[in-house]
Amino acid sequence: MTSKHRAFKNALNEQFARIAKALASPRRIELLDALAQCPRTVESLANQAGMSVANTSQHLQILRAAGLAESEKEGIFVSYRLADTQVADFLLELRRLATSRLGDVARIVQKFVSGDNHPLESVDRETLLTRVQQGAVVLLDVRPLEEYRAGHIPGARSMPMAELEQRLTELPGDRQIVAYCRGPYCLWALEAVTILRAKGFTARRLEDGVQEWRARGLGNTNFGSM
Repeated sequence: MTSKHRAFKNALNEQFARIAKALASPRRIELLDALAQCPRTVESLANQAGMSVANTSQHLQILRAAGLAESEKEGIFVSYRLADTQVADFLLELRRLATSRLGDVARIVQKFVSGDNHPLESVDRETLLTRVQQGAVVLLDVRPLEEYRAGHIPGARSMPMAELEQRLTELPGDRQIVAYCRGPYCLWALEAVTILRAKGFTARRLEDGVQEWRARGLGNTNFGSM
């Protein structure tokens, strides 16, 4: 290999490595996952991640420098969003790769998520949409309202986890309820199913989140702000 070829490869791989370096922190992956749902202020992200505003801001600046996130000033606040839907797609692929190659992922899921107690909705996506449209199933989006407004599965009803127990009277008792949140590793849907079943509802968890549906060309999503 000539010195020119070596210099070319080194220069390219250095740029590719910037993405890997930016993702070399579980905190930054968590922040990107939150931004995949909807844009947020630094303060909102800090509160969600349980970090200080200063520490959150530092992580976000690293993500922005790597071209994964963008920011804008809104009065006295700074709001962040994903730079592009490609970033959301990359996060999905990263998760799939880790799930397929790292046995620790399955062990962690087994420890914290009981599939026997919370079976997944097994019908295909098109069938689920048809059942929702026919009124045979009530599809609940238990994420925060701002995430629902940014994008949701067609026919889904917003009922954030923080409001669920106070709004149970809004749900029909004679239909199956399927709850979803941010994807297969989001525990809100599991908690929602536990509450619903304890109150006598027939409830199941949908493994997919909005990002999974968007990646497959499904879902009533609006990610123009990205």
